[in-house]
Amino acid sequence: MSRCHIAKSTASGTVCAPPSKSYAHRLLLAAFLSAKPTRIGNIDLSDDISATIGCIEALGASVSISGREATVAHLSAGECRPLECRESGSTLRFMIPVALAKCGKGYFTGSTKLFSRGIGEYRKLFDKQRICFSQSGNSLTVEGELKSGTFTIDGATSSQYITGLLFASPLLQGDSTIVVTPPVQSRPYIDITLDVLRMAGIEARFDNNEIFVPGNQTYRLPDCSVEGDWSNAAFLDIYNHLGGKVTVTGLNPQSLQGDRVYRELFRKLDDGYCTIDIGNCIDLGPVLFCLAAVKHGARFVNTARLRIKESDRVSDILCELKKIGVNATAEDNSVDIKPISEAGLAALECKSVVFSAHNDHRLAMSLAALASIFGATIEGSEAVSKSYPGFWEDVKHLNIDICNG
Repeated sequence: MSRCHIAKSTASGTVCAPPSKSYAHRLLLAAFLSAKPTRIGNIDLSDDISATIGCIEALGASVSISGREATVAHLSAGECRPLECRESGSTLRFMIPVALAKCGKGYFTGSTKLFSRGIGEYRKLFDKQRICFSQSGNSLTVEGELKSGTFTIDGATSSQYITGLLFASPLLQGDSTIVVTPPVQSRPYIDITLDVLRMAGIEARFDNNEIFVPGNQTYRLPDCSVEGDWSNAAFLDIYNHLGGKVTVTGLNPQSLQGDRVYRELFRKLDDGYCTIDIGNCIDLGPVLFCLAAVKHGARFVNTARLRIKESDRVSDILCELKKIGVNATAEDNSVDIKPISEAGLAALECKSVVFSAHNDHRLAMSLAALASIFGATIEGSEAVSKSYPGFWEDVKHLNIDICNG
């Protein structure tokens, strides 16, 4: 486990947002399913994206990387090799229906934490089609014929299930309808999937909580580039709300990414105590909690899904905030944070605060911002490689004083 020490420092400078992990996963999958080779620019080989690349290669893709460009060609289905998902929930849930549609089976491996997050929605859906699931430790085998039809999914669970079905359904013989029972949370991620399908020439219509997908379609993704990541940009832009002067470039202001709402939410936290619904921007939870702790506090609702991420992002981030004297209470689907006083923050400069990232990239990056206020050490700093491997270098570029080791 690595650690880094962040001295009290104020951020300044310009940095380009990293590529969107959400778009990169989906564009790689659409490129694999396309008949002709596709070049995808602005690819960042984070752990999660590397997992998706490995999985499409296992299913018969050829992927060549040159700098920040990936060229993907679909060779043949061949013999389905093990699909190593590492810790990527998106990779696992996207690939299960696709592997069934392409090969009639799939053998998946991953971390203990990944499989603890579950694939319950698929089990319920596919049991009706007599698709067999066999899980042993950190591996999963699924086998059977995925058929078109009507799939009903609870909209309050992960949108990753919906995305997996959306990518597989156009490959099936008949038409399919995905019924999403309200409330539909994480709708922006569904919209991103539909956007990538549109780019690839795939028809899918979302109306009244039902997505109609004709079967027997052909993927044709043209050469493209991954847009900047609003979610990870939040971990850079937060320094502007801590006294810094930072410019984040490379972002699409018309993006479908739901996490671009962070700018509005940061301003609300600047203004005073407020209530924030994070149902459609769940990944912003940790960074919003941290900013609330050093501003005016806040109440957050629709927080339940934070507990089944790379860590328990409710208990674990509140554990870290408690180390600096922040009082917070958590219920099943809400979190209330009381702010630390200015005197309390000033007193931390004389203490040796040690944060734990809990093997969670978003906790590591959120705590980095807090650490810059008073100086602190972060254990498990390598967790950022999951989504943003260049994070520490980018933060150093912003004149934040960081010492590794």
